[in-house]
Amino acid sequence: MQKFLLVALLAISLIPFYHAFAQEVTDTPSTLSVSISSEAPFVYHDSDGYTVVVGTVKNHNTQTSVTNVLIQVNFFDDFSSSPIEVNSGRTTLEVIPPKGESPFVIRSETQNPQITEASVSLLGFDSSSSKEKGLTVYSSELSYDGRLSFAGVLQNGGAPNSNTNVYMALYDGFEPPRILEVITVELGDVGLDEEVSFNVNRSIDARAVGFLLFAESDVFSSNFVDIEIPEPQSLTKLVSISSVSVTDSDGEKLSEIPVGEIVNVRSETWIQFAADQNTNETPYTYYIQIKEAGSGKVEYIGKDDGRFIGTGLQYPTIDWMPKNSGLYFLETFVWDRNDIPISEQGPFVLLNVR
Repeated sequence: MQKFLLVALLAISLIPFYHAFAQEVTDTPSTLSVSISSEAPFVYHDSDGYTVVVGTVKNHNTQTSVTNVLIQVNFFDDFSSSPIEVNSGRTTLEVIPPKGESPFVIRSETQNPQITEASVSLLGFDSSSSKEKGLTVYSSELSYDGRLSFAGVLQNGGAPNSNTNVYMALYDGFEPPRILEVITVELGDVGLDEEVSFNVNRSIDARAVGFLLFAESDVFSSNFVDIEIPEPQSLTKLVSISSVSVTDSDGEKLSEIPVGEIVNVRSETWIQFAADQNTNETPYTYYIQIKEAGSGKVEYIGKDDGRFIGTGLQYPTIDWMPKNSGLYFLETFVWDRNDIPISEQGPFVLLNVR
């Protein structure tokens, strides 16, 4: 479990809940114009017991669209270097425009609980003519309280469409974000200059902070619309991070952090009320993420599991030993044991490592 978590975190993809999974991403050669995103894909067991892999494909070509993008996923267990299952699939978008992206979702063929790892590779693609942006999608109503309730509208212009689908690609709150799930709304045939309303009401991954809304038909596509998911009121009341500091072994705050020495990252955390009223305890996981200030590259991610006792101020702490000098941003998070945020993200802190 710890092995998977470290691999996934260093690839800047927190894989809470599904700590048993590890992932590998097979990059395509640099001479190709299409590649699997360098961020680790999201891997989980769905409610039916299948293993699901969600990721992103990028078209780097500045002039040519691509189609028939074929992706292969190898599923492994903990005991063999050979895959116990191989499956393939295509991207959500039939045609990926120049400099565009598309998510993909590939599910294992069997409900095999022995699957613990998945590697992803690109098998091939073809060049394609582009689809005009003849579709427009927008939100008309949105709320979230454990279930996502969303109402939207698709507008079509220019020509009748068939095989029209609207997609919602949910992503998490880390940078760069990771696609967690793709919801498909099938609209079928849409007439010339027609407007079609659609609705989604369903449970979603609690780590989702927003989604990309887009559409495609046999002849047209749409732009991507980035929509933020409002947090339920309950998630903002339990815990708050008021300040973050970095101290040495004597507890002294540091303005400059020395390379190669262990320091303590400590958050001043206010507990509004105990999650478990019977025990007066709030189990939590405290995460820190440290990124280069210029490039945004993740330098370190750490976590600590603990329990808040009672209410009031408490101080979760994680050790960190910087390996490289430079300027870094420090981000902090508090989640419960089901990997659901129970606080807003802590304040950003700029670190000077020398």
